[in-house]
Amino acid sequence: MNKYLITSREFYTDTPSIFCNILHEQFTQHLPDYALYRDKSNPNYDIQAAHFVEVCSQFDNIKSFIHQDVSLAKELNAVGVHLTSKQFEEIQHAKSLGLQVIISTHTHQEVSRAQMLGADAVTYSPIFFSPGKGEPKGIEDLKELLSKTNIKVFALGGVVEESHVKMLEETEVHGFASIRYFY
Repeated sequence: MNKYLITSREFYTDTPSIFCNILHEQFTQHLPDYALYRDKSNPNYDIQAAHFVEVCSQFDNIKSFIHQDVSLAKELNAVGVHLTSKQFEEIQHAKSLGLQVIISTHTHQEVSRAQMLGADAVTYSPIFFSPGKGEPKGIEDLKELLSKTNIKVFALGGVVEESHVKMLEETEVHGFASIRYFY
């Protein structure tokens, strides 16, 4: 099962050297397949994103993704961009630049739309309880979704312990995405 590590300011600092050290340690410990630099409040997002891509490049199998900013992802030579559920119109532009695209989804209809527009993968959430993220969709809803789509799906939301991963392994999901699982 593929692992998708999502950063959070709560677990990192804005100090580049500390950020890079923590990120490198997490990558070494967890060996994610995908990693997303996500920080909605960093005024120096582009600078820290460059450090993020640099650390990702030190690992052979980690695909680096930048949150929301297609141009920055291209500029930094990230593997791709992770778009929000309000950015469907950016999928084709990002693809035309050679970027892989993952987009956040919360309904079966959004997953179908992402597939139709050519996204490479989606996060689908919340699967388990996650504070402030609404009613969990659960494993049965995830299985139903997976039975009617061909796009790669990362289960997201409340994946915080090994028991959650074990439940997901019993589905056909491409992988799981999480912030808290990796810390």
